[in-house]
Amino acid sequence: MVKRINLALQGGGAHGAFTWGVLDRLLEDEALEIASITGTSAGALNGAALKAGMARDGRAGAKASLDRLWARMGAVGDMRMANWIAGVDASPLLNTLKVMAPFSPIEAMSQAVSPYSYGPFYRNPLRPVVEQFDFGEVCADAGPDLYICATSVQTGKVRVFSGTEVSTDAILASACLPNLFQAIELPNPKTGQTEAYWDGGFTGNPALFPLFRDDLPDDVVVVNINPLVRAEVPKTAHDIQNRVNEISFNSSLLRELRAISFVQRLIEDGTMEQGRMKRVLVHMIADDDLMTRLSVTTKLIPIPQILHMLKTAGREAAEGFLDQHMNDLGHRQTVDLGAMFG
Repeated sequence: MVKRINLALQGGGAHGAFTWGVLDRLLEDEALEIASITGTSAGALNGAALKAGMARDGRAGAKASLDRLWARMGAVGDMRMANWIAGVDASPLLNTLKVMAPFSPIEAMSQAVSPYSYGPFYRNPLRPVVEQFDFGEVCADAGPDLYICATSVQTGKVRVFSGTEVSTDAILASACLPNLFQAIELPNPKTGQTEAYWDGGFTGNPALFPLFRDDLPDDVVVVNINPLVRAEVPKTAHDIQNRVNEISFNSSLLRELRAISFVQRLIEDGTMEQGRMKRVLVHMIADDDLMTRLSVTTKLIPIPQILHMLKTAGREAAEGFLDQHMNDLGHRQTVDLGAMFG
């Protein structure tokens, strides 16, 4: 029996390679059908790659499309550190980057220099990556529905792009960290005005509400790449800023999960009758042990060694999820929202 699921793909820069691995493993299981995808930032890129590849050549095409995406990401020269890292294994490299993190030139420049300071010399390093998508495939009717989230600079509200609205600029808007990239300007069809957009993680990382349609399955599988919990209180300036970023980019997801939990309690105690609101079953694939070893520094530098380490970790996390919870899909929720918000 085929089980239909929705995917919710978080943003997190180069850590999105973990999601690459998760999707790579899920696509191998023909008992799963991906009905829809909502994604932000790196999650938007992963979703677009999967959708385009699926339209071209089914599951094999989706896997190949994701491989090509992350090969391009690993070659984004001006978001990487010096070439001396090329021959270093991933594990010692992580330790080196952790030591160097407070002195990262990328982070220092992002705090001191506006992306508007470059004038005519400014280039968004992600544009050549995103422009290689075939948007006839990304926006095809066939395959999973795709929703991409960005944040309006002027209003602070989430905007969700879908169907033919998904474009190079929509994906760049979803991945637009304002201290690194200039805002992406797009027309708003509701107002007729051009609006500027920043990273969708501020308002929906990712937005879950597009998945609440009655014709979509109940199961929402969140691929989480920003640690929800860190045991230690950060003490250094770098660690404090890193945790602030994690909390900021998890806050919108936690708000929606809290709302889902509230509706579930209303249904369970009989306050709300069955069928009045969507019955959502939340699941999560994550590796917090790994992600707590990483930081904002590794989000900003898509080094091939670390990307492939993250892909491997994502595949293992997806494998563990399927081993433990495949039979739960369609029947019961595997994230304890009561405990999360108790």
